[in-house]
Amino acid sequence: MAKSKVIAVSNQKGGVGKTSVTLNLGIGLARNGYKVLMIDNDYQANLTASLGYTSPDELEYTLCEIIEDVIEEKENGKKGILTHSEGVDLVPSNITLATVELKLIEVIGRETLLRRYIDGIKSGYDYIIIDCSPSLGMMTVNALTAADSVLIPVQAAYLPVKGLQDLIRTIGKVKRQLNPKLDFEGILITMVNSRTNYAREIIERLHEEYGEKIKVFNTFIPRSVKQEESSVVGKSIYKYANSSKVAKAYKEVTDEICGKEVF
Repeated sequence: MAKSKVIAVSNQKGGVGKTSVTLNLGIGLARNGYKVLMIDNDYQANLTASLGYTSPDELEYTLCEIIEDVIEEKENGKKGILTHSEGVDLVPSNITLATVELKLIEVIGRETLLRRYIDGIKSGYDYIIIDCSPSLGMMTVNALTAADSVLIPVQAAYLPVKGLQDLIRTIGKVKRQLNPKLDFEGILITMVNSRTNYAREIIERLHEEYGEKIKVFNTFIPRSVKQEESSVVGKSIYKYANSSKVAKAYKEVTDEICGKEVF
């Protein structure tokens, strides 16, 4: 790649698979030979825990401390970045990130803090994937301001689909006011039980309502117990169940994002 690409994985609705998408997309890109950094931009630290760092609150240097250093204009380089056994780097998070939003109230340029950090390290990576919190708060705005594109995981259910408009409006506002280059990577439908008419109806509705303006991935992520189990043991779906349907789906989505032909 000529330059690194920053992708924010975002949806203000919780429980739609953001962390699983971030983890398996990031490791999928690494398996394709790319240098990948994942950033856990959620104080719940699900991405950090899912990569095997099961006591995130014991970590001394996380995204919270990084943002504080940026505010104080301190050089931090690659301090605090963890290297995972599956070939990706991680900026971890923990509960202290919950305090950052309050600290940002009086900070000048508070929407661009994460971008300023990423600008200092992005030359070392092909892809930077940001796992956003289930909110439209200031740290999510920071992620959207830093990103080249937004990947939106949406569960194949009525309420998560109904809430998409709020996120799309926020993305449009960030694009107009803070980040003109921001684009949609696409809508990725997750947690699909393809045997039900209900799921098929939701998929059709998403294509009809958004397909003309926003890419909707043809590949969807099936509901899978194996995916949930892989997160518990701190492994990607490729390492845990490489021959499963969900692993195949993530491979196809990853190939589509990095420009490989998918058959």
